[in-house]
Amino acid sequence: MNTPTLNPHTLTWPKALVTLLAGALFGLGLSLATMVQPEIVIGFLLFKDWGLMLVMGGAAGLALVAYKGFPRWFSRPLLGGQFLTQPACWNRQTVLGSAIFGIGWGLSGVCPGPAIAALGTGNTDILWALGGIVLGGLVHGLTARD
Repeated sequence: MNTPTLNPHTLTWPKALVTLLAGALFGLGLSLATMVQPEIVIGFLLFKDWGLMLVMGGAAGLALVAYKGFPRWFSRPLLGGQFLTQPACWNRQTVLGSAIFGIGWGLSGVCPGPAIAALGTGNTDILWALGGIVLGGLVHGLTARD
């Protein structure tokens, strides 16, 4: 009798719950750090508000520990699967996309993660920025070459 092998990337209830909790914690953190307020973000980008610099530095440090440390400390992820690596691929599209992202972030003070979290604060003006984010993703999806 053949037993089906389970795909390690299949979404299970424990994975879905952990994903939901991580997203809620991420959104709460963005709100507490005031990254959901475009005027605060623009102050940060103009080097007038150093508080967000500490937040971003802490986030970058935590991400470094997670991406580099966890695969060394654990043989596999706690909820199954395997640790994946994503090699960096710098090309013209990466540089152009980064520049467009940075210009949009600088002009609007809105980054995709905080924009979604800002919806929970009742900031409906953020819908314009989210529309631009969705449009940019759609254009990329239609024009990207594999």
